[in-house]
Amino acid sequence: MEMDDDRMQVDDGIDEISPMTLGHYYQHLFPHALYYKWLNYNGKLATTEFTHREFSFTIKDGIYLRYQSFKDSEEFQRELSRLSPSKIDIGAIFTAPPKHAKSLQPGVFKPVSKELVFDIDMTDYDEIRTCCQGGDICAKCWRFMTVAMHVVDRALREDFGFTKIMWAYSGRRGVHCWVCDERARKLDDAGRKAVAGYLSLIRGGAEQGKKVNLTQRSAQHPHIVRSLEIVEEYFEDVLLVDQEILLTRDRWTKVLNALPDEELRKTMDAQWSKRPDRSSVDKWSELIDAVDKRAAKKGSKFGLGTFERDLMLQMTYPRLDENVTTHVNHLLKSPFCIHPKTGRVCTPIAADQFDSFDPFTVPTLAQLLREVNETSSQSGSAAKSTSMAPYIGVFEDFVSTVLPTPVNSQPSLDF
Repeated sequence: MEMDDDRMQVDDGIDEISPMTLGHYYQHLFPHALYYKWLNYNGKLATTEFTHREFSFTIKDGIYLRYQSFKDSEEFQRELSRLSPSKIDIGAIFTAPPKHAKSLQPGVFKPVSKELVFDIDMTDYDEIRTCCQGGDICAKCWRFMTVAMHVVDRALREDFGFTKIMWAYSGRRGVHCWVCDERARKLDDAGRKAVAGYLSLIRGGAEQGKKVNLTQRSAQHPHIVRSLEIVEEYFEDVLLVDQEILLTRDRWTKVLNALPDEELRKTMDAQWSKRPDRSSVDKWSELIDAVDKRAAKKGSKFGLGTFERDLMLQMTYPRLDENVTTHVNHLLKSPFCIHPKTGRVCTPIAADQFDSFDPFTVPTLAQLLREVNETSSQSGSAAKSTSMAPYIGVFEDFVSTVLPTPVNSQPSLDF
């Protein structure tokens, strides 16, 4: 399509977003100034936090360019516009600019710091969710991400004392968390592994029935107590109403497999098979009542007394991709990328918007470019005239927390 004015070319394709379309996005909509302030941890003067930072770009035909680095914001912006990457990954800060990695002696080029990051993907809930599978999501299963953000965010703030935290939508089926406190950025692999282990609760593969086995002591830990409170708030609506985890025999068998009492498993299976049309809410109530009676009869040593608590956590507690967290040099997709499968922007999520965030209202690249074209005669920032403006506002609020001096308290959208 020929461009006869300063309007951006709109590409409605999702799997085939053209480099030209992406180039317009990076020129007119990507929040360069705020992005630079964030990863530079300084408003203006370039620091090694930025100049020694690895970026990787996925460009046309799936070519993957690692160890990209830039001397300042201007060079970064020029290269983004020139290469028009379909994906940007953010890596560690190294002992030297990553673009010089091949010319350095072995052992000289090492990662020294990076944000503490977390990746939570909906596919890790496939054994639980009944509404969607694989890369598909809907409003019902997205609530697993809502619970995950609440649990992890509160643990990072209340248990570790971190305050500079940004959540971001992955653009398709999950969320990422960036912890930017200096203490977090300086953690070595062992420290990151310890944090990931602290936040990981579910152990075992798909074949294992019961994946949460808390001791009496561990169950009293403040993190577990707090997490259970969060889980209890969502469990009935998400698991029993939305997911209907006990609706059919295939589904309730997965739940009953977690019962440490074979006789009770058979009893509940026979009872529900006679009346399979009963709701999951009713079946869950019957199950817990039966478990409580059995526990009172057999004693606590059989594990029945903790069944309700453990299973609620097993089915609702966050499922982290620990490999993303545990290595300093692990790359993670950048906020404000365009997801190639959905065309949606990887937008920040404010902590007070966990419950209201709707991934299906996140703007797509085609939508944004149409909006810019429709308002091209207006003055001011291009992004300010689009549906991306609120997400830029969230990002600006976050960036103000990581700078040595506060940015303008009134959102300027200066990027």
